[in-house]
Amino acid sequence: MTLRPLADRVIIKRVAAEETTKGGIILTSAAQEKPQVYEVIAVGPGGFIDGNEVEMEVEVGDKVITGKYTGTEVKVDGEEYTIVKQSEILAVVE
Repeated sequence: MTLRPLADRVIIKRVAAEETTKGGIILTSAAQEKPQVYEVIAVGPGGFIDGNEVEMEVEVGDKVITGKYTGTEVKVDGEEYTIVKQSEILAVVE
């Protein structure tokens, strides 16, 4: 099954958490903080949303940051994804 976002929606997937600290200490999964960095998997076409033209600014493969409690989480073929509106993306990581 594949997901195709509509309108101004973006499908993102959480980037794996760091397993070691900068000092080289290995963290257990319970001690790892969930990162707020996601990879863009699919981007909707944009278009006119509520009478306003929305141009999509993110692209597949971009790394982005969203709010902690943003979007709708879905599970497809054992993979977890989050669907957000483009306006809920706070920044692109460069």
